[in-house]
Amino acid sequence: MNFPNILNEIEKIDPEVYERTSGRRHLLKSFSAKVAVAALPFALGSLFKKAYGQIPAAITDVLNYALTLEYLEAAFYTQGLASTGLIPGGAATTAINTIATHETAHVNFLKTTITALGDTAVASPEFDFTGGGLFPDVFTSYAAFLAVAQAFEDTGVRAYKGQFIKLMDINEVLAAALNIHSVEARHASQIRQMRKNNSQSNVKPWITGNQSGIGGTGSAAIQAVYNGEENTMQDFIQVTNINGSGVTAETASECFDEPLSKEEVLSIIDPFLV
Repeated sequence: MNFPNILNEIEKIDPEVYERTSGRRHLLKSFSAKVAVAALPFALGSLFKKAYGQIPAAITDVLNYALTLEYLEAAFYTQGLASTGLIPGGAATTAINTIATHETAHVNFLKTTITALGDTAVASPEFDFTGGGLFPDVFTSYAAFLAVAQAFEDTGVRAYKGQFIKLMDINEVLAAALNIHSVEARHASQIRQMRKNNSQSNVKPWITGNQSGIGGTGSAAIQAVYNGEENTMQDFIQVTNINGSGVTAETASECFDEPLSKEEVLSIIDPFLV
């Protein structure tokens, strides 16, 4: 995270920004060399508020929306780890512990950033991880736990992708969201590999077509997580058999994750909210 470069980019867009803040750019550069990474959200928030009066509401709205998803995931893994006998010891417990730590860090980062930008972070809602009874054994069956985890992680990847365009006004916020997005993608791949190791079908590390690979009573409810992933057109270019390559529609669908709108994501997680 290169704070001086951020200042340079801000000045390119708005040469008078520092006159509206301190009027002394070199002081900001000197400060940036000493500021801790954890304090950067506050530093940037202060800078933008002084220069422009307020941060666009659309940006903090997106961050609060992302925070709600991170609350859900962090609470899910925390409850799973607290469920005696649910997660096998060894590598499985280590992996879930790592993912839980990441999700908690995402929560804390987003709350700090929202506050630094002058808005109020939403409180965590209450969750029903059975999905209203669709997954009644989510914390007693390891298979069910991993299936729900996969649905949450795949949703998170597509949810972040659907909101990036709204964060482009502040590159630093966009970069942070992209970093979280990449971590969510690694989580999704890890959970899928854990399902495969647990003999829960020959699930791949990525999504193929609009296949969830999740059966049982809850499969229909989470199908919306995967609808649209069968798309084979990217930037108006048909990827299937592109340039006579013989790429199949199945393979083409695996090459890209498709975005989900805020409304689609909220509809997906609604059964898990109390």
